[in-house]
Amino acid sequence: MVSLVDRNARRRRVHARIRKRLRGTAARPRLAVFRSLRHTYAQVIDDDAQHTLAAASTVGADFSDYGGNVAAATKVGEMIAERVREAGIEQVVFDRGGHNFKGRVRAVAEAVQRAGLLPPTRERRAREEPAAGQGGQSGKGRKAK
Repeated sequence: MVSLVDRNARRRRVHARIRKRLRGTAARPRLAVFRSLRHTYAQVIDDDAQHTLAAASTVGADFSDYGGNVAAATKVGEMIAERVREAGIEQVVFDRGGHNFKGRVRAVAEAVQRAGLLPPTRERRAREEPAAGQGGQSGKGRKAK
């Protein structure tokens, strides 16, 4: 069995690789998501100014229930989206923090997507848009000129 220390070290390495490519700016700050066993945290960061613009988490007066489930993570995503809109920000860059994109991390991302701050994921685009070639003529049924 993999020990907790190894898992956290692996997550930190993955996060470092992600952070090499992602950078939050004033126009499009970084939405960083962290999840612990009990809680979910999200903050919007301007990396250029090294300043947190907005934050939301399941720790606090807004959450009386358990904060380590998908429903709570969805609420965190809605809260952070509302706070980001109040700050006048139109789009963010999503940073999953080295965690897999599923469960609570995905719930936060989808709540922020519904608010219009993130473009849809590949899976969501595939569900919403018809695949290329459908609805038109395919290569097999065309008549030769």
